[in-house]
Amino acid sequence: MKIVRRNPASLAATAVALVVLAAGCNTGKSAPTPANFKLAINNHFLDHPDCLFSDIRFPFETSDPAKAKQMDSLVKSLLLEKSVEQSIHVSRYTVMPAGTRYAPRFCYGHREVTSIDSSTPIVVNDGFKETTVTYLYTMKEVPVWAISHDVQAAFPDMARATTGQVTAKATLAQTPVGWQIPD
Repeated sequence: MKIVRRNPASLAATAVALVVLAAGCNTGKSAPTPANFKLAINNHFLDHPDCLFSDIRFPFETSDPAKAKQMDSLVKSLLLEKSVEQSIHVSRYTVMPAGTRYAPRFCYGHREVTSIDSSTPIVVNDGFKETTVTYLYTMKEVPVWAISHDVQAAFPDMARATTGQVTAKATLAQTPVGWQIPD
């Protein structure tokens, strides 16, 4: 029986070749895995909190009873101050000192993915591989005013998002540095 001895340099080269082959099997950050999808969505929402408003500026005036009800809940939480112009039937809302931290968008936390439920088959769109992911999330760093009964009653979508696990969808695009939600 003949014993074949390998040179240490040859063994090292073989090991490197195996690592390169394994890396080519799509196991990095760009692989379409639940862990990579979760990481991408969590990274996105660290910089994109959920907010009550996207297009309101203060002082804000309204004669709409539904909008006034929402704003009045923020008055009760001492975030806004209300004055009423009786002659023209308009309520005017200004930001109180406690509300300056949250105004004008009144963000109430960021999403943290708890699980990936499913993803669609990958398709190419505008030169990028994309998939739509369905995920469960909970809200993190929710301020005290956002969990008050009055505010939650006035903003039912926010109440649902802050009181348990919620299902949502996100479209993710594969990039050289991993999966991302396109802005």
